[in-house]
Amino acid sequence: MTAALPRRAWAATHRFRPVLLILAALFLLFGVTQEGFLDATNLRNLLTGVSILWVLALGMTFVLISAGVDLSAAAIVALAGVFLARALGAGAPPGVAIVLTVLFGGLVGAGVNGLLIGRLGLSFFVVTLGSMTALTGIVSLWSQTETQFVTARLLREIGMGSILGIATPIWIMAATLLVALWIQHRTYLGRDIYAVGGSRVAARLAGIRTVRTTVVVYGISGLCAGIAALIAVGRIGAASPQVDNAIALQAAAAVLLGGTSLMGGAGGVGGTVFGVLFIGVLQNGLSIAGVQSFWQQVVTGVILVLAVLGDRISAAGGVRPLIAAARARLAATADRPSDTANEGSSA
Repeated sequence: MTAALPRRAWAATHRFRPVLLILAALFLLFGVTQEGFLDATNLRNLLTGVSILWVLALGMTFVLISAGVDLSAAAIVALAGVFLARALGAGAPPGVAIVLTVLFGGLVGAGVNGLLIGRLGLSFFVVTLGSMTALTGIVSLWSQTETQFVTARLLREIGMGSILGIATPIWIMAATLLVALWIQHRTYLGRDIYAVGGSRVAARLAGIRTVRTTVVVYGISGLCAGIAALIAVGRIGAASPQVDNAIALQAAAAVLLGGTSLMGGAGGVGGTVFGVLFIGVLQNGLSIAGVQSFWQQVVTGVILVLAVLGDRISAAGGVRPLIAAARARLAATADRPSDTANEGSSA
């Protein structure tokens, strides 16, 4: 029985095993070739550097499991940051402003994306792309394209402080991970998210409230964006009017790298953690090696494409079935014009 536990634990990693092994190899490679990579200070900087991505990716995990994607996550971060700065500027106590900011992010995610996708049945891609564009404009209008400076000490502690010698963002990362694991494994909501992602119709027939589940999923993503805004504002002492939409794509890439299926119904937050760490280790190691930032963006983009390709290969059952399916689709497409022509000539 005891000997079987390690085997079971290893078997449970089958979805994110590739990124886990590559992460270990990458960590070893940079540890051997790049001086200072394994220093405690650098490892701390590595973790704090991915804290925003970590929180966003955890929220994004539930969205992808439900067979969706939230392209507006970065815009919600920026909007929540401006909301926080405005709330503090209006005289709200820092603690109250922090709670309201997180709730504001959740409200935007649930009230805009969740309702439009869940209640009206609109495409998640169209809705989140549209909300990303609209929210980016609202951020510019609300902030008047000016940086909103924040001097609250509590915010600086969230972004740059430490508790018991451990950076506060790392504590936030741990707390959000524990909550995400609890939702995934210990709640009916977690079960419902998997069911909705597997088949929305079957989930509805099974009595699951698919609309409510969808609204809650995008609300969770918004809540995570609100938490990420706290870290971002606390780190630089200001709310930026600029929206870093690339981080939303990085979050999606981390989730896909961690084994969550783009088609929904499979994956989990455990794999997402390794996906985030993979991106963080890669970027950190490349920075120490002196690789320029735009090349890092190229590498991240390639990783996103490979992650999607890997997901498609896994869903198809291998490379050959994927190629066969692609050929079948091409053949079906090629046959359509000839069919139409034949019908016209026979008429």
